Amino acid sequence: MVDFDIVELPDHDAPAVGETAPDFTRPLVNEEYWEDTSLSDLTDEGPVLLVFHPMDGAFPTTYVWNNLRDRGVPEEIRTVGISISSPYEHKTLLKEREVDAQVFSDPGAGVATEYGLEHDLDAMNGITEHRPAVFLLDENREVQYQWVAETWPDFPEYDEVAAAVSDL
Repeated sequence: MVDFDIVELPDHDAPAVGETAPDFTRPLVNEEYWEDTSLSDLTDEGPVLLVFHPMDGAFPTTYVWNNLRDRGVPEEIRTVGISISSPYEHKTLLKEREVDAQVFSDPGAGVATEYGLEHDLDAMNGITEHRPAVFLLDENREVQYQWVAETWPDFPEYDEVAAAVSDL
């Protein structure tokens, strides 16, 4: 039995396939350190799988990262998350989930707003987090694949993500 409500999310205005994803600069975290990095710096090096997720520690975040880890993403495609959690929380997430990824810290959810993916949390006045979404970006930040949650919680079809990655 589900012990939480499934909530319909409002329409979104996220970048669609064929559009250019907005650039941004935020602290990019790995298991050891973090530094301000722009999305375009990453895509200049090759394709990026950009994963918007709820705050670290929430079950949807754990589920998303476990699935991505278990399916694996080819080395030539960089996997990068983004959420409102702090760099310290991201370091813990990466260590606990044992994923080969980095995570942007966006505590003010400004990137979520830029991407049309802000999600106000019920019963948490003033707390906005990232609506779950996945974007596969090429070297020009052009969206090659897009998935955005329609309900809370909602998860991507991981086989679709894997197919998009293998087609790039």
